[in-house]
Amino acid sequence: MEENKVVSNENFDWNSFENELGLYDQPKEQIGEAYGKTLSNIAVGEVVEGTVAEVGKREVVVNIGYKSDGVIPATEFRYNQALAVGDKVEVYVESVEDKSGQLALSHKKARQLKSWDRVNEALNNDEIIQGYVKCRTKGGMIVDVFGIEAFLPGSQIDVKPIRDYDVYVDKTMEFKVVKINQEFRNVVVSHKALIEAELEAQKQVIMSQLEKGQILEGTVKNITSYGVFIDLGGVDGLIHITDLSWGRVSRPEEIVQLDQKLKVVIIDFDDAKKRIALGLKQLTPHPWEALDQNLKVGDTVKGKVVVMADYGAFVEIAPGVEGLIHVSEMSWSQHLRSAQEFMKVGDEVEAKVLTLDREERKMSLGIKQLTPDPWEGIETRYPVGSKCTAKVRNFTNFGVFVEIEEGIDGLIHISDLSWTKKVKHPGEFTQIGAPIEVVVLEVDKDNRRLSLGHKQLEENPWNGFENQFPIDSVHEGTVTELTEKGCVVSLGENIEGFCPARQMVKEDGTTPKVGEKLNFKILEFSKATKRITLSHTRLFEESRRAEEKAEKAERRAAAEATKSSVKKINASVEKTTLGDIAGLAELKAAMEKNEK
Repeated sequence: MEENKVVSNENFDWNSFENELGLYDQPKEQIGEAYGKTLSNIAVGEVVEGTVAEVGKREVVVNIGYKSDGVIPATEFRYNQALAVGDKVEVYVESVEDKSGQLALSHKKARQLKSWDRVNEALNNDEIIQGYVKCRTKGGMIVDVFGIEAFLPGSQIDVKPIRDYDVYVDKTMEFKVVKINQEFRNVVVSHKALIEAELEAQKQVIMSQLEKGQILEGTVKNITSYGVFIDLGGVDGLIHITDLSWGRVSRPEEIVQLDQKLKVVIIDFDDAKKRIALGLKQLTPHPWEALDQNLKVGDTVKGKVVVMADYGAFVEIAPGVEGLIHVSEMSWSQHLRSAQEFMKVGDEVEAKVLTLDREERKMSLGIKQLTPDPWEGIETRYPVGSKCTAKVRNFTNFGVFVEIEEGIDGLIHISDLSWTKKVKHPGEFTQIGAPIEVVVLEVDKDNRRLSLGHKQLEENPWNGFENQFPIDSVHEGTVTELTEKGCVVSLGENIEGFCPARQMVKEDGTTPKVGEKLNFKILEFSKATKRITLSHTRLFEESRRAEEKAEKAERRAAAEATKSSVKKINASVEKTTLGDIAGLAELKAAMEKNEK
């Protein structure tokens, strides 16, 4: 190995150096005084300007012209990620010598002392300032501006909606101060305000060049439930959900995605309101134009149910080509039903074309036509007089609608429910959903009507009632119901009569009550109208009249007998009187003769 060579200055006086003898030309005190004059005079609490001497990961060394440099945590410069050696920065002198003999400085405090004045000045001068985005918060971001924590609303970050706020964290951006609350020292900043003026100028240029029918390329900026906003390069336009596709669209996301580039056509625009209506489907031919020219009424098609309503279902047989299946075309049944009972959105169905209008772009479909019409051969399956079991479907005031089988309904008139019972409403006789035996009375195939009867299952009991209840006969009955016009009287099982109010007065002047049994006289019997008119009053009135008649006859006989006796007496008296008159005349004549 080579020996290390020691090089020394032969003229250096080590003895004088060690004993500090003759080392300097000037005394040590003078040299110290001269050195002190080269240092800055600083005081604790003062804000001074320094020069960045070193930038590290954890610390930044700043020279303020003092005998030692100050060390500041790098976190205080996070807002300025472009910090470099030689940059001038303001610092606050916390201590000229801390515990470790180090100059203690703070850049954060220096900024805070002047920050409020600076932020107010920036608002008044409409100045563009820089800020550091520290973190997210509810509704926006927190931004470090001159050491103050300012609020950046989410709506003020950019002119377009922000989908990811986190991409802005730890970034230094330019802002404008838009609002200051002096009382609470709250500051609101905006980045959007910087670009709006530039965008407004761009909009004016773009709007001036727009024409209806013009095709432009744009980028999907935002998707809403009612449509899609397209960025046309500084100005936004809206594609309404109905203009996205010729077919039905439930969600715009089915057609487009965010940031997707599209070609769109201008449908309309409003210069004043800066609104642009765009279309996407208009760039493709209408599906009706591509519809098979051979398709005609009577053909069978397949499709998917896209919309349901109570009155029917819309079926898409091709993208943008729909036909309506009315609820009446879903089943041969005639009773009212909702379309939801037959199908739902998303169902694949097969249907027959009933009407087709290519000019109006309308089509009606039917599914019941794919099954045989139950009314074909009805007169053979259900001839007049045939009996079957039906199901009660609905009530009306005049009868009961029943279903014999799917698609075949009939009506039982209220008068054909019972031979004897007075049915005021069908609900008194049966109930919806109940089975009921019927007889076919009449078939009207053309109008699809069946007249049915229930009482015809039994023989008409009124044929026997006619002999059982002759006029003027008297029967015991029970009052079952009172009305304003009279009362209903039960004369036996399944047979009732009606007694008018004037004919129900009892002999004592009172009227009968429900449940009371009395004798009634048959005043009228009508087999055709099934009506029996009764009277209770007639019973004692006729008895009274008979007694009065007998009494009158008796009095008349006595009177005639008396009259006969009087005649005999008068006759005898008359003879005696005449004789007496003749004698008296003779006596008078004799007396007159004597006087002369």
